[in-house]
Amino acid sequence: MSDPAPEFSRPMALTRIGSQPFRQKIAANEAERAALAKRFSLVSLDHLEATVELALERGGTILLTAEFSGAFAQECVVSLDPVAGSVQASFSLRYGPAEAEPVTDSDEEPAFEPLTGDAVDIGEAVAQEFSLSLPPFPRAPDAVIDEGPSELADDGPFAALAWRKRDD
Repeated sequence: MSDPAPEFSRPMALTRIGSQPFRQKIAANEAERAALAKRFSLVSLDHLEATVELALERGGTILLTAEFSGAFAQECVVSLDPVAGSVQASFSLRYGPAEAEPVTDSDEEPAFEPLTGDAVDIGEAVAQEFSLSLPPFPRAPDAVIDEGPSELADDGPFAALAWRKRDD
């Protein structure tokens, strides 16, 4: 059984990469944005677009560089109200045979991804990097947490929750 295709799949055949870098603009359509919003637990994904470049390097590796932007809404971690957000970022990835993976301690080197076929899915690469750029704990500017009364009758690990206890 094979895995389903990613929501924003744009496979780029390696044969299209020649001596000059290959450059392409991509944008997620409405159905892809809806599927990505579901995948990343977003309220909505209003746009996601990128400019991607693939360049053949010495040694047979391929360098992917991309700039992307996205506009989205997430649930506030306090109130669950929608919180609008946007992101613009760039990233680089290096693709090659698994045995070509460099051993490096540098954080400045692009992450290495082993090639598993005859194409690089530039859409999925953008989707993954987009997900990493999302705020982990979105919070509406006016959202507050009700901490209850300041004086607690009992000390202990659950004392802060005692004010919520119901007398039945």
